[in-house]
Amino acid sequence: MQTRMEAVDIAVVALYFVLVLAIGLFAMWKANHSTVSGYFLAGRSMTWVVIGASLFVSNIGSEHFIGLAGSGAASGFAVGAWEFNAILLLQLLGWVFIPVYIHSGVYTMPDYLSKRYGGNRLKVYFACLSVLLYIFTKLSVDLYAGALFVQESLGWNLYLSIGLLISMTALLTITGGLVAVLYTDALQAVLMIGGALTLTIMSLIKVGGLEGVRTKYMQAIPNVTAIMAAGNYTYSPSCRIEPKPNSLRILRGPLDEDIPWPGFLLGQTPASIWYWCADQVIVQRVLAAKNIAHAKGSTIMAGFLKILPMFLIVIPGMISRILFTDEIACIGPEHCLAVCGSKAGCSNIAYPRLVMAVMPVGLRGLMMAVMIAALMSDLDSIFNSASTIFTLDIYQTVRKAASQRELLIVGRMFVVFMVLISIAWVPVIIEMQGGQTYLYIQEVAGYLTPPIAALFLLGVFWRRCNETGAFWGGMTGFTLGAIRLILAFLYRQPLCDQPDNRPSFIVQIHYMYFAAGLFWISGLIAVVVSLCTAAPDDEQVRTTTIWGLRKLVKVPPKDRDEVYRLTEKNQCNGSGGYYKDIPADVKRERFLDGAEIKLLVPYTDHDPATPSTETSPASTPADQPAFKKMDRIRAEPGFHGKEERGPCMRFVDFFCGYKEEPQGGPQTTAQEDERLVAELLYESPRVKLILNVALMAVCSVGIFLFVYFSL
Repeated sequence: MQTRMEAVDIAVVALYFVLVLAIGLFAMWKANHSTVSGYFLAGRSMTWVVIGASLFVSNIGSEHFIGLAGSGAASGFAVGAWEFNAILLLQLLGWVFIPVYIHSGVYTMPDYLSKRYGGNRLKVYFACLSVLLYIFTKLSVDLYAGALFVQESLGWNLYLSIGLLISMTALLTITGGLVAVLYTDALQAVLMIGGALTLTIMSLIKVGGLEGVRTKYMQAIPNVTAIMAAGNYTYSPSCRIEPKPNSLRILRGPLDEDIPWPGFLLGQTPASIWYWCADQVIVQRVLAAKNIAHAKGSTIMAGFLKILPMFLIVIPGMISRILFTDEIACIGPEHCLAVCGSKAGCSNIAYPRLVMAVMPVGLRGLMMAVMIAALMSDLDSIFNSASTIFTLDIYQTVRKAASQRELLIVGRMFVVFMVLISIAWVPVIIEMQGGQTYLYIQEVAGYLTPPIAALFLLGVFWRRCNETGAFWGGMTGFTLGAIRLILAFLYRQPLCDQPDNRPSFIVQIHYMYFAAGLFWISGLIAVVVSLCTAAPDDEQVRTTTIWGLRKLVKVPPKDRDEVYRLTEKNQCNGSGGYYKDIPADVKRERFLDGAEIKLLVPYTDHDPATPSTETSPASTPADQPAFKKMDRIRAEPGFHGKEERGPCMRFVDFFCGYKEEPQGGPQTTAQEDERLVAELLYESPRVKLILNVALMAVCSVGIFLFVYFSL
C-alpha cells in the first residue's frame, strides 16, 4: 500500500484550489456583499438547489469523514442514526421554523430570541454560547480531523498545511461573504459526492457488496498472536477487540453504551433540533432563499442528500476495519500508539487508510480534494456564521450606533481573530485523545444545547412563555449541563487496560439520558415561571410564533415590471417625456447595491438589535421592526455623501466589498411591509402540492431507513 500521494495527485489538489479561489474572486466582484444583508445573507436571492447543496456540504465536514467513518469502524451502523434523524428534523426547519423566522424578520438566531422574548439577556447568552461552541467543538474537531488526513496521506508539516487551509478558507469568506460560501459549497457537494461514491463502489467490490460487509465485519477480529509476536505489545482482555454483537443495528437497547434508543429519541433529538433548527450555520443558509418555496425545497433536497452519509462514509469505515483489521482494531494502548499515534484507539484513521489503499493514482488526489472541500466548507460556514453572530448580536449590542461600514469591517476582522485562535488551538488538538471524535462532538453538544432547543420550541409553539421564564429555564439547564461537562472532562474515560474508577453517576448515566433531563427540566421551569409572571404582549408574539402565521393572509407577488407607473419627467427636472417611477418597496430591492435582489424580510428603519413591541400597523415607519443595518451609513453623523479616501482606506473598502450608497433611501409603510411578507410566504396551489408530496416522500424514506437498519 502506498502511503504517499504522487505528482498527479498533488496536481489534482492544486487544480481544486485554483477553482475555489476563482469562484471566490468572482463572488467578490459580482455579489451584493457591500451591504450587511448582502454579505451575511447573500442578498436573500439563492435558489433551492444551491441552498440544499450548501446545507449538505456545511454539515458534512472533515469530522464526518474522519469521525463518522471511525465510529462506523468501531461500532457499526449505530452512528448512522444521526444522519437519518436529520432527514426528519430538516423538514421541521423548513415547515415550522423558517416561516416563523421570515415572519419575524431576523438575521440571526440570538436576534430571534430577543424579538420573541424581549430584552438582551437571552440574546447575548445564546450568541456567546454559539461562538464558543463553534470555536471549541466544530472548529477544533475539524482541524484535528483535517490534520489527521493530511498526516496519513501526504506527510506534510502539520502546522504549515493546517495554517494554509485556514488562511485560504478565511480569505474566501472575507472577500466573498455568504455568496462565495454558497457557490463554493455547490461545487464541493458535487466533488464530495462524486469522490466518496467512487471510493464506496470500489470498496464494496473488494468485500462482496453490502451483504459481504454485514458478514465480514462481524468477523473482523485482529490477530492478537501475530501482533504480539511482531512487536513488544501487551494485550488485556478488558480491551474489546471483537465487533459488538449489535453492530448491525442503529437503535439499540436502553442500556447500550453507544446509542440507547430511549436516550436517542428523548435526549439526542432535542440537541439535534438545536443544530438543525436554531444553529446559525444551518439557518443562515435557508434564510438566503428567494422565498418560502425555495426554502422548503432546499430542506427537502438536503433531506434526500442526508441518506448518503450512511453509504458513503459509515459503510466505508466498516469496510476499512474489514481490510485493515490489525491496524484499525488495535489491541492495546501501546499498539494503538505505534499504529496511529493515539493510545485511545485508531478508528479515526479508517477513512484515510482506505483511500490510500483502494484509490488509484489521480483519484487519490480527488479524494484529498474532497477532504479539503469538507474541511474548507465547514470552516467557511463557521467563519461566516460566527462573524454574523458576533457582529450583529454582540458587537452591536455594545456599539448601537455602529455604521454599516463599521459592521462589515468588524465582521471581517472577527474572521481574522478566529483564524488566529484556530492556529493557536492546533497543538491542543494534536494532543487530544483520539477516541471517536464524532461522539465527542455529540457529547459536548448534549450537555449545552438541549435548554436552547427547549427555549426555541416554547417560543415558537407557546405564546404564554415570557422572557423571565425562558431566562431562568435556560440558565438552570445551562448550569446543570456545564457542571456535568466539567465533571466529564475531569473524570475522563481511562485507557482500556486500566481500571475505571470514575463515579458511578458518570459511568452509568449515558450522556443522552442526561441531555433528556436537561431538556425537560429547562422546559418545565420555563413553563412554571412563565405562568407565575406576566404574559408577553400580544404584539410581541404576533410575528414570532407559528400561530401568527395562521392569521397572516398570504397573497401572490406582484409582477415587478408592471407595477412601475409613468410619471412626467418635468416633475423632477423640467424636461418633457416620461420615466418609470418605481414603488418604494421595489426601489428597496433594486438599489441596495445596484443589483436586483429580494429580501425575505421587509425594509424599515428599526434596528433589530434593539427589541421593540411597537409593531402595530398604526405605528410610524420608523418604529417598525426590520433592518436599519442595511442603511445605517446614511444616518451616520457626519456623513456628507461620497468622500475622497486615501489609498489605504480605498484598499480596505475594496477588500471588504464596501461601496457608498446613494442618500435618501426609500421608506416603506407598515402596510407595504406586511404585503411584502405575505408575498414572500405565499405558495401557489401547484407548488404547495409538489412540496407536500415531496415532504411525505422524504419523511417516509427517513422512517423506512430507521426501521430497516434497526431490524
